[in-house]
Amino acid sequence: MKQLDRYLGRQILWFTLLVMAVLVCLAALFLFIQEQDGIGTGSFGMLDAVFVTLLRLPAQAFQLLPVGALIGALVGLGNLARGSELIVIRAAGVSVARVALTAAGAGFVLFLGGAVVGEVLAPPLETYANQITTFAKYDKFSFAGRAGIWVKDGDRIVSIAQQASDNSFGGVYVYIVTDGADGRQRLAALAHADSAELVKGRTWRLRNYADSLLGDEGVATRHLPEFDVESAVSPEFLGIAVVNPGELPLRGLYRYVQHLKANGLETRSWEVALWARIARSLSTILMCVLAVPFVFGPLRSAGAGSRTVIGIVVGVVYFLINRLLENGGDIYGLNPLLIAWAPAAALALAAGVAVVRTR
Repeated sequence: MKQLDRYLGRQILWFTLLVMAVLVCLAALFLFIQEQDGIGTGSFGMLDAVFVTLLRLPAQAFQLLPVGALIGALVGLGNLARGSELIVIRAAGVSVARVALTAAGAGFVLFLGGAVVGEVLAPPLETYANQITTFAKYDKFSFAGRAGIWVKDGDRIVSIAQQASDNSFGGVYVYIVTDGADGRQRLAALAHADSAELVKGRTWRLRNYADSLLGDEGVATRHLPEFDVESAVSPEFLGIAVVNPGELPLRGLYRYVQHLKANGLETRSWEVALWARIARSLSTILMCVLAVPFVFGPLRSAGAGSRTVIGIVVGVVYFLINRLLENGGDIYGLNPLLIAWAPAAALALAAGVAVVRTR
């Protein structure tokens, strides 16, 4: 049985690697096409686009792994079925459940490989790709910071604590510096706003705004519900260093959720990102199991093309359901655990029932 397990496992792993190579190449093509719009902006050139595309590939591979595992398992086991090898295995007394367990073992190996790529390689490379892109496009600004962001824009030094959406940021501090009589720079004003949102063009709207103007005659303070300010700093530039759930490893996500809870802040979107990351990773194992009833049943005599199409359809439907629940569930206030684990639970149930009913 151990020799049989190794043989079936090698088939699944080998074809999954081949499928992933094709999927990653296609992803690289689409990523490179997306980067074309930025070529010529600032100092961002063709070589930068190629380099950034390569840096983003590990994250793409991690996202595509469940679909790749399903297609690879369908093609690998399907080839054995077409050669009647699975029939011989069944005739030798090996149950469908035993084959499914072997497929799960191969899926677990893929899960471990995906964890290394998605949790160790992808996050720092994705962050580095964002920094290269933005520094090349907006080279007239200076930047510092990791958990938050500090940006120097002319005589302003802006601090951003967190990103609420693509065009909205929270926890904003603005420091305005001027040249003093002695030639040294000095702090001229300090401002704070609960949030900053790009409303049009280069206009940022600061909400719940308060500032203190430091003059020779004292300090003048004011408080305004809203205050508009012109700045060439773009949301894309600000977003590269503000904490992004998609670029954090699991440990970083967990720590950030605990930090938000300790400070009484909203954690729903971050909890959804945390549990969804775990559920999607484990779905790699479920996808390999789901392939077993297909190759013993309706796809026993089908070609590799038919099995590939079935794998793509199932993978796309699973991906769309995940996205629908993650986006819609947050809007309707659903429990983060339900949002993240419902698709994986449905997939596990479908795979289990299909394996039991397969003869």
